[in-house]
Amino acid sequence: MTKLSSAPRPLSLLCELTYRCNLQCPYCYNPLDLRSYRDELTTGQWTRVLQQAADLGVVQAHFSGGEPTLRPDLVALVEAAAACGLYTNLITQGTFLDDVLLDRLVRGGLDHVQISIQAPQAALADRIAGAVVHDKKLEALRRVLSRDVALTLNCVLHRLNHDSIEDVIDYAQRLEIRRLELANVQFYGWAYRNRTALMPTLEQVRHGEQVVAAARERLRGAMEIVYVLPDYFGDFPKPCMNGWGRQFVTVTPNGYALPCPAAAGITTLTFENVRDRSLGEIWHDSASFVRYRGTDWMPEPCRSCDRRELDWGGCRCQAFLITGDAGVTDPACSLSPDHASLASLREGVSEPVYRRA
Repeated sequence: MTKLSSAPRPLSLLCELTYRCNLQCPYCYNPLDLRSYRDELTTGQWTRVLQQAADLGVVQAHFSGGEPTLRPDLVALVEAAAACGLYTNLITQGTFLDDVLLDRLVRGGLDHVQISIQAPQAALADRIAGAVVHDKKLEALRRVLSRDVALTLNCVLHRLNHDSIEDVIDYAQRLEIRRLELANVQFYGWAYRNRTALMPTLEQVRHGEQVVAAARERLRGAMEIVYVLPDYFGDFPKPCMNGWGRQFVTVTPNGYALPCPAAAGITTLTFENVRDRSLGEIWHDSASFVRYRGTDWMPEPCRSCDRRELDWGGCRCQAFLITGDAGVTDPACSLSPDHASLASLREGVSEPVYRRA
């Protein structure tokens, strides 16, 4: 176990304000048991969490969901975060971000907005979203572009839209987007249930890498393109959350503090609630945060690997989903004895099962 004194300073707080959402995206990483999260924190409780985060050393507050604009107190929470000196980011699908709400958020101290699209073509985008919303998203993007607030356009890539990657980049360029995030689907929650429908082919992934490399060169200085690599097609895992319990903390709608957004899926861990303990106490000595922090927990081949403080053993949630044991080397690593099991998950095609609130 890592000692209390060695706990690093957290930098980022993800506030999952609600899991309510008007879309039905099959790649959503939210939990399957959405009804368990309906007892949402109050405005006062969230405000206390934000202050505790600032006291702990956090510098960024990200407001997400579900769809965070469904919380009527969103403006008050942005104001509270700004008052604590936190950089504020709204992660939204944009369909409720009208002029009045956006202006109130900007006046309240909102620094950054991330808006997601499902695809650059309206018909495909609406089919993936399970609702006719693409044109509303375009309106929201143009609305944010006209304000003094930073903007990121996000598109989650998967089998259904991966062949549109060039069109996504062109779409962003036409809008004069300065920052584009192309994130290959991460298989947690609903996305894991729908993995055989969403898994891109190796050809799609390799083509996407080539497209992004060329676009980065062509648009250098005009657009930053962030490309989140897919776990299932590499030799080594990503440093998930830059290490378990090292930089990031997530608070769920009903108050559970997690080392990463998908951690609730690890049923062998017990997570503590900010209604019962302060965020600082949970961060420093909660068993769920300490369990996989640092390198002492690592088995072989991680323990003696030169990459152990680069990828931190990979993703604990992914290890649990694939092997049933969160304490093993991430199967995304080619050195893992479970790596072959990842290949089997790349096979097969099925229809997606859409999330239900």
